[in-house]
Amino acid sequence: MINFEDLCRHRRSIRKYLDKHVEQEKIDYMLRCALMSPSGKRLNPWEFYVLTDREALLKLKDCKTYGSGMFETARAGIVVAVDASKTDTWQCDGAIAAHNMLLAAEDCGLGACWCHIYGRAESERLVREIAGVRDELSILCVISLGYKDEERKLYDIEKLPYEKIHKL
Repeated sequence: MINFEDLCRHRRSIRKYLDKHVEQEKIDYMLRCALMSPSGKRLNPWEFYVLTDREALLKLKDCKTYGSGMFETARAGIVVAVDASKTDTWQCDGAIAAHNMLLAAEDCGLGACWCHIYGRAESERLVREIAGVRDELSILCVISLGYKDEERKLYDIEKLPYEKIHKL
């Protein structure tokens, strides 16, 4: 395991994956990390739908006009769905859980990428149909997974946008 700053430097959105099976243990690790994520009032409004079926993943590549092509080579996907009726912090709660999974993917040697779904009615309808997501849940995103078939540069600590930090 690497230290947290190194984990953050290495985590990049990966959109091309090798034709290699993703072990269930790694998916389970990511899901455990998501289940440990904080949520408002500890309501845990999220649910996760795991897709490993090739046909389902190939259908996901068409869930958006732009930004979902990575499902063509992905070997797994995790739908992050949230019960918006439980809390007004549901989007943040779902995003934190998704981010925990993105970091966990990097930690166990996988590539991953967030595919935003919420607010796109046709995308949400298609993902709901493919994954069997219950109607009362809102779909925030789908995370694509697989072994990396592309290399991305690490974040350069010297080039981070430090001007975005304001100290009083």
